[in-house]
Amino acid sequence: MRGSRECCTKYVFTDIYANGYVYRVIIETLSALAEPNRLQIVELLRIGPSPVAEICARVPLGQPQLSKHLRVLRNAGLVHVQPRGQQRFYALRATPLRELDQWLDRFRNIWGARFDQLDELLLEMQKGKIK
Repeated sequence: MRGSRECCTKYVFTDIYANGYVYRVIIETLSALAEPNRLQIVELLRIGPSPVAEICARVPLGQPQLSKHLRVLRNAGLVHVQPRGQQRFYALRATPLRELDQWLDRFRNIWGARFDQLDELLLEMQKGKIK
C-alpha cells in the first residue's frame, strides 16, 4: 500500500509541480472559485476591468461583503487592483486560470479516450453487434 502512495505522490509532484507552487495555486484558485458570489465576480470581470461600485451593483451583496470576496480573489491571485483617481478598478488575472487549465488538460486526455470508447460501443450497438 505504501509503495503505491509514494508512486502517486511522485507522479503528482513532477516538473509542473516543482516546490508545490502550481499545486498551491490550483488549490487556491479552486477554493476561491467554489463560492458562487466570487465566481459571479470573476464572470463579470471576464468582460474587462470594473470599478467596485459597478461590481457591487451587479452582485447582490453589500459593499463590506463584496470587499471581503474581492480580497479573497486578490489573495488567490485571480484579480488585481488598479487605482484610478478615487476609484479602484478590479481586473482579472489570467495566470492562475491558465495554470488551472494546464492541470485540467491532463484529465481531458483521459476523458477523450473514454468518449472515444463510448463512441465505438454506440456504433457497435447501432450495427446490432451488441444488444
